Amino acid sequence: MRGETSLASDKETRDKYAPRLKSKGEDALRVATELYAFVNLLDANKTLERALTDPSRSAADKQQVIDLILGQEADPLTVDILHDLVAHQWSRIAHIANAAEDLSVDATAYYADALGITNQVAGELAEIHSALLGMPLVLFRLSDEYGRPEARVDLLKSLLDGQDMHPVTEQLALNATQDLRGRRFPDTVMWLVDRFSEHMDQVMVTVTTAVPMSDEQSSRIQDVYGRKLGKPVHINSVVDPSVLGGMKVQYGSVSTDGTVATQLKHLRRRMTTAG
Repeated sequence: MRGETSLASDKETRDKYAPRLKSKGEDALRVATELYAFVNLLDANKTLERALTDPSRSAADKQQVIDLILGQEADPLTVDILHDLVAHQWSRIAHIANAAEDLSVDATAYYADALGITNQVAGELAEIHSALLGMPLVLFRLSDEYGRPEARVDLLKSLLDGQDMHPVTEQLALNATQDLRGRRFPDTVMWLVDRFSEHMDQVMVTVTTAVPMSDEQSSRIQDVYGRKLGKPVHINSVVDPSVLGGMKVQYGSVSTDGTVATQLKHLRRRMTTAG
């Protein structure tokens, strides 16, 4: 968890630069890419990260370090954001990289807005998450911090090949396994779904069923969860014949599994215990 100082610093910078990121339109992707590259740099260089969060150094001194690293190539908005981040105080040195990642995702979301694909990206990320839940070995390999990042990326690329997902979705998913950032791959993907849903001021609800839902069923679930959560709800419908029947409903970290497959699993476990 982040300390109060880091949370305040993160929020202040995100709120400050949200209007400028939004106004960048399609150019926001460049800022997102540059910010994420800086996250990777910080994750790989703790000495640099420590220097940029050292409270004994002046903001101007740390901003000069940013200028030396970025040179003249980066987008001016990227430079301004990083200048702002190093001028803040952080509860832990790693939190500045977390904030840069937050702003990279914000920039990506504004880019998606400009293309009109924000809902699509959120839905496709949710599909990736749902599709891999039943593949524990694959999830282990995608989350293996001791494995080579290139191997994790190649594995995910092979899984996404032919899925016809938007390049923005693919890049976000690839980022999630290339630099694990101390998290499991599916946790990062679900975090991204929540961030995009929050950006759209709605909640992504993933419903897994054995056969496609009817429009009436989807509308009913959307209405029920919209009232329950107090926000507009977007239904991500996933068809998985292995659940046999019933449905699994998930939003954020909350999951309600009423599928036949899960009920049978619990029944077998109880019978084994009783025997």
